[in-house]
Amino acid sequence: MDNKNNKLLYWIPRILSIIFILFLAMFSLDVFEENYGFWETILGLFIHNIPVLILLLVLIISWQHEWVGGLVFILAGVAYLILILTNQPFQWYHLFWILNISGPAFLIGILFLLGWRKFKK
Repeated sequence: MDNKNNKLLYWIPRILSIIFILFLAMFSLDVFEENYGFWETILGLFIHNIPVLILLLVLIISWQHEWVGGLVFILAGVAYLILILTNQPFQWYHLFWILNISGPAFLIGILFLLGWRKFKK
């Protein structure tokens, strides 16, 4: 049973990271609603996907060094929380934004840290 738990603790943060990164990438698709030309659309996609590319790089590093994923995903959740709370007057629906973005980032970060703690022994 312990071996099965080890495999789950290894794979769950990685799989959740992939799903989370794809979820964030979906937000960049709103570029296609604008009537931009080809190069403006490419630039818009790139700019919208900078956080996605950073998290993808972090995931690649975290595959071997779980502490990196734990730290960066938690910091990403905190950064988004601060961004939402400081850039506009707070509205109740901002809590849903925070939960949808920061919540999974915190969960993934905690799971990476738990895996790192377990597997470093």
